[in-house]
Amino acid sequence: MSASPLAGKRVVLGVTGGIAAYKAIEILRRLVDAGAHVVPIMTDAAQHFVGATTLSALASEPVQTKLWNNPTTAIPHTKVGQGADLIIVAPATAKSIAAYRMGYSHDLLQNTLIATRAPVVLCPAMHTEMWEHPSVVDNVATLRKRGVQIVEPEYGRLAGGDTGAGRLADPATILDIAERVVGPADLTGVRVVVSAGGTREPIDAVRVIANRSSGKQGYAVATEAVARGAEVTLVSTVGLPTPAGVQVIAVESAAEMQEAMERAAINHDVIVMAAAVADFRPVHAASGKIKKGDGVPEIVLQQTPDILAGIGARKRNDHVLVGFAAETANLVDNAKEKLERKRLDLIVANDVSASGVGFAHDTNAVTLLRPDAKPVEIDLATKREVARAIINAVVDIRNAR
Repeated sequence: MSASPLAGKRVVLGVTGGIAAYKAIEILRRLVDAGAHVVPIMTDAAQHFVGATTLSALASEPVQTKLWNNPTTAIPHTKVGQGADLIIVAPATAKSIAAYRMGYSHDLLQNTLIATRAPVVLCPAMHTEMWEHPSVVDNVATLRKRGVQIVEPEYGRLAGGDTGAGRLADPATILDIAERVVGPADLTGVRVVVSAGGTREPIDAVRVIANRSSGKQGYAVATEAVARGAEVTLVSTVGLPTPAGVQVIAVESAAEMQEAMERAAINHDVIVMAAAVADFRPVHAASGKIKKGDGVPEIVLQQTPDILAGIGARKRNDHVLVGFAAETANLVDNAKEKLERKRLDLIVANDVSASGVGFAHDTNAVTLLRPDAKPVEIDLATKREVARAIINAVVDIRNAR
C-alpha cells in the first residue's frame, strides 16, 4: 500500500490565538497518522486556548514557543524554517495574517514563516465581520499572490453563537490540501469524472428501490485525484462533504446518473464508475403515495441501462475507464468477465460480504485487475489508501501509453 505524500515529511504546525486552536489537536493527530514528523509552534495567545502539554504529547517534538532561550538551538526561527517541508498555520488569526503579510517578525512563528522556503498552508478562522473586513481581504489576497495556499474558512456556527463565514475548515479538508501541496502532481491537467453513491429508483412519491452504497469510496477516489492535480467532477447521489476543489453534480436515479456520466465522458480523460447503480427499476412509478389500504401493489420491474458498458462501447483510445465490481462470490472470475465485456482498463473488485469491506465502512479490501497485468490485492485499508492505489494504477496506465 502506497503511503501518504506526507509520510516522512517534516511539517511545522503553527497554532495562533483563536478559539479554533483546539482543532489543531485533531489536525496534528491526522498529520502524525499520515506519517509526518510534526514540529508544533504555539504563539503566546494560542496557549490561552489549548495547552502546550497536549500538543507536545501528540507531536513528534515538544512544542516550541519562544524566540529566545530555546534549548534546541540559538536560532530556532532559521533552523525550524529551513528544515521544514511544509508549514501549516491553523488557526490563522487576523493578527497573524497581517503580521505575515507585512513581514513583522515579532515571535517564533512569524520568524519561521519569513525564514522558510517551504510551501505554506494558511487556515484562517475568525468572526465573519473580521473575515470580510477590507484589510483582511487585502492581506489574504496579497499572500495568495505570493504563493501561499489559503484554506478558505467554512460557513457555520462561530464562537459567539452567531453563524457565518469564518469557521476553521474541517481538519480532513486541511489534511487533503496539505497532501496536495507536497504530493505528486502526476494528474495535472487531467480531467477526471467519478460517480459515487447508490441510485434510488422511485416506486411512488415516497418509496424507492435503493442499495447500501454510502459513496465513501467514490468520494475518496475524487479526493485523491484532485490531490494529484486533476480537475475533478463528482457525480453523486449522496450528501457527503464535498472534497475541496471538486465540482459536484447531484443526481438520484439511474437515468439521471446515465445522462450525467455520458455527458461528462465526452470531455473527461479518466472515468471512474464507483457508484452502485440499480440493476432494476419499476416500469411505472405512482405519482402519489401508494396507500396501504389499497392492498399490496404489484410492482413490475425492468432493467436499467448498463452505464459503464455503454461508455466503454464508445470510449476514445486515450480514455482510461475504471469500473467497480461488488461481489459476494467468485470475486476474480466475475470481475474479469466485466473487465472484458465492458472494455475497461481497470476494475476494482471487492467482496462486500467480508468483514470491514464495502458498503458504509471506512475501510475496504479490493483486488485490482487490468487486461494485461496480474491481479493486485489490496488488503484491508482505509478507503483513502485504496483510492491512492486506484489512482496509482490509473497513472501507470496513462504513462504506459
